[in-house]
Amino acid sequence: MTADPEKILRDVFGFDAFRTGQREIVDKLLSGRHVLAVMPTGAGKSLCYQVPALLQDGLTVVISPLVALIDDQVAALQANGVAAARIHSGRSRQDNVADWRRVESGNAPLLYMSPERLMTPRMLSALQRIAPALFVVDEAHCVSKWGTNFRPEYGALADLQRHFPNATKAGFTATADTATQRDVAAKLFEGRGDVIVHGFDRPNLWLGVTPKTKWRDQLRQFLRSREGQSGIVYCLSRRLTEEVATMLHDDGVHALPYHAGLSPEVRTANQETFMAEDGVVMVATIAFGMGIDKPDIRFVFHANLPGSMESYYQEVGRAGRDGAPSEVFMIYGLDDVRMRRQFIAQDGDDADHQRREHKRLDALLAYCEASQCRRVTLLTYFGETTEPCGNCDICQDPPKMVDGTTEAQMLFSAVHRTGERFGTVHVIDVLLGKTNERITTLGHNNLSTFGVGAERTKTFWQAFIRQAVAGGYLQIDIERFGGLRLSDRGRRVLKGGETFEYHEAAGFTLAAKARKEKAVVADLDGIDADLYAALKAVRRDIAQTRNVPAYVIFADKTLQHMCLLQPKSLDEMAKVNGVGPAKLKKFGIIFLEALADGVAAPADPDGA
Repeated sequence: MTADPEKILRDVFGFDAFRTGQREIVDKLLSGRHVLAVMPTGAGKSLCYQVPALLQDGLTVVISPLVALIDDQVAALQANGVAAARIHSGRSRQDNVADWRRVESGNAPLLYMSPERLMTPRMLSALQRIAPALFVVDEAHCVSKWGTNFRPEYGALADLQRHFPNATKAGFTATADTATQRDVAAKLFEGRGDVIVHGFDRPNLWLGVTPKTKWRDQLRQFLRSREGQSGIVYCLSRRLTEEVATMLHDDGVHALPYHAGLSPEVRTANQETFMAEDGVVMVATIAFGMGIDKPDIRFVFHANLPGSMESYYQEVGRAGRDGAPSEVFMIYGLDDVRMRRQFIAQDGDDADHQRREHKRLDALLAYCEASQCRRVTLLTYFGETTEPCGNCDICQDPPKMVDGTTEAQMLFSAVHRTGERFGTVHVIDVLLGKTNERITTLGHNNLSTFGVGAERTKTFWQAFIRQAVAGGYLQIDIERFGGLRLSDRGRRVLKGGETFEYHEAAGFTLAAKARKEKAVVADLDGIDADLYAALKAVRRDIAQTRNVPAYVIFADKTLQHMCLLQPKSLDEMAKVNGVGPAKLKKFGIIFLEALADGVAAPADPDGA
């Protein structure tokens, strides 16, 4: 067997070169260093341990969370001529025994199994006789109680160091904040190894969030211009999953449900259809996703708020694994926030765990109500710094910030004077001056705040409250059935010690975006091919100057729309789909000149 990782990569897996970061991990594992690798989805984590497994003496044991994922990975290795083995409950005893004998005889360098099967006394004893060289823990964040997906059977893997002190340990994950990284490293190799973080950014993903209004219409509008694309729609409950799948099916969308309440046979069949066919939309709870390696998922739509920033990152990471432009979009409302708070409150009696989960949810709410680049907010949470991306709804159409101190004092006073125990609906009724039986019975029609917000609409106050909750001015009291209460920060605003700013609804709307994209798709045949080629050449030159992929400058559809509209001023250019204020300022003149000349435009003026 050759000792050259590059040759193994080329001859076995068919790749000419390692991707960024892979070779460093390969070399560390070959040298016997323990490693925890945090790499973005689609970065090629598997090769980082499969290549060393084929170069070193001794068995590599890969611990994976799902039977389906184990089967897929072993099948892929076997297709490349690698004699990988697997042992799990979904196979016959005869097949498991046959694979174990191949491992015992040294004819299978890789063995895949679940943590439950590995950590049995009988399996541990059998493996100790073989003395594996390397243990690999996939989805390693599941080891940590600090993470959002802790699994007790994964927690038992902390005993691997005691059972196999001489073996190299490696963990791989796409999702782990700093606290989780430290905890996983401590459990897998007592902190005596390297934590390698190769970034969280997925620049090909367009990010968008909008308040939930009429969710059925919002989802339909989103899907209308994405006919024939593969995607995932995530829902909070099994009931909603079934409802959405039925609705989309009735609309003519090839939509399938996936949740834990379905039989294993139905789940397997639906997953296999999604993986094998084009244009299938999987409507699912979070039961679907881990180990899904379909490269051309073009969108992920969240119909409800995920549980945390980590969960959100994991779920949107299933889109665009092939590197092509893809979209992730979320709609959310205060009911989602209330439900998430309630789930946390019901999740055991560990106060520290609940506090961490509330903070994680707070971070996601801040992301949803962000007034600056979403990618900056997302990556900052994971400890990365970046410039505004130009590839999210906020960059393309920044919201206008407005001083809302007066409105905030109206709201916070209504919350305070009603006893900080009522939910959004009742507080808004007080602000609007609505007289109903509950308000009159409680005497809230006699409060000084009754009707003070009547000049604003119910929709305004709903959005205003969402931003106040996301900004930490108001808190949702789960123990008191979702009542709003003031935080210390909210009390400072009420007393005049702090100001409050809110952002007005951005000019971008989901419906408008869908209409623009539909117009582009409908009129592609009318595009001047020479002009389109010239614009692509301009884009390529700018992208090379900035050392970014071309789609970061403008997507193909944006250039196509330019060709259709042929704008002659910056105001007209602003109407092109995908041209937000930031890009208009940076590239508007360049592309106007290119449209006028039909030839390559001048170089990028700021060259940055």
